[in-house]
Amino acid sequence: MTATLFEAGQPLTLARGGRLDQVDVAYETYGRLSPAKDNAIFVCHALTGDAHAAGCHAGERKPGWWDNLIGPGKPIDTDVFFVICPNLLGGCQGTTGPSSLDPATGRCYGLDFPVLDMADFVTVHRRLLSYLGVRRLLAVVGGSLGGMQVLQWLLDYPEDMASACLIAASSRLTAQNIAFSAVAREAIMRDPGFHDGHYRETGDSPDVGLAIARMMAHITYLSEEALARKFGREPQTAQTDGQPPGFGADFAVESYLRHQGEVFLDRFDALSYLYLSRVMDYFDPFARPGAAEAAGRVRPSVLVSSFSSDWRFGADHSRRIVSRLERAGVPVSYRDIPSALGHDSFLLPIPRYLDTVRAFLSQALRQVRR
Repeated sequence: MTATLFEAGQPLTLARGGRLDQVDVAYETYGRLSPAKDNAIFVCHALTGDAHAAGCHAGERKPGWWDNLIGPGKPIDTDVFFVICPNLLGGCQGTTGPSSLDPATGRCYGLDFPVLDMADFVTVHRRLLSYLGVRRLLAVVGGSLGGMQVLQWLLDYPEDMASACLIAASSRLTAQNIAFSAVAREAIMRDPGFHDGHYRETGDSPDVGLAIARMMAHITYLSEEALARKFGREPQTAQTDGQPPGFGADFAVESYLRHQGEVFLDRFDALSYLYLSRVMDYFDPFARPGAAEAAGRVRPSVLVSSFSSDWRFGADHSRRIVSRLERAGVPVSYRDIPSALGHDSFLLPIPRYLDTVRAFLSQALRQVRR
């Protein structure tokens, strides 16, 4: 489904001063809104996610990116909860982004698309809630960049939610994290197929740069232990004994990364990668004095979760969030979940993780229905 949430007469004014005269948002919903409208959960997706978080798609069975968490009988139980998941602003799966047509020019925005801020995502999310007739959320849930959106929303509009769940997220990227994203963007922008961001008009595309960006990012989503378990130093199966070393995919892990880069090209856009990764770089909500004061007054319950082997957004990132919220008087629980699978653990069926989310949301529902 797609909704036009902003139009020329009522444009979207962005946090950094830009403006969009039309914003279309692709979204999916699962389950049913209760008569009391007290069971709505809003799901915010990560950097390369989309609106299809779970269930069926286009009449066919296509598992969503959070299928382990959302569905009948699952921690976000669609027999109990009404779940909303949009493709975020700046994305490339149906929501207005830098590869969309600019209604003022009839051309793709390209790099003329305005630079975004985490607060802009929240503004659009809240407009979607209004469009759907949902006044208050039982919970806002997200992992990685999704968790960063949840944090922004919690700090700016805590009255919108009874609870918030931040998983494998950060309130401020380290220099190392920014560096990874910088190299990824350079790979894209230096690709001859980039054409200063107007590759859509040329029929070309920066496929090599985008694939390399994805390959490098994918390494950061896995732990060293996960890579060692899955690949070790195994040669690629196509190799034959006695074949001399070369510069192809000689090792299984090389072949795997090449595959990840290639399949990524079918579902993601280079410009969205640039814009969304840059939003993460500048995210630092606690830099604003008193940032958590409103949440401390409203006091929605908060769950913050990290994973023991996540070195991209490790436990120190989550503990920083917990510390800032606790100082403001926000009721917050923290869980560091044992996992050998790295940052991608938030997308995987890890029993202790799933049980933690299930228990938190069940408690949140009991609280609002007292």
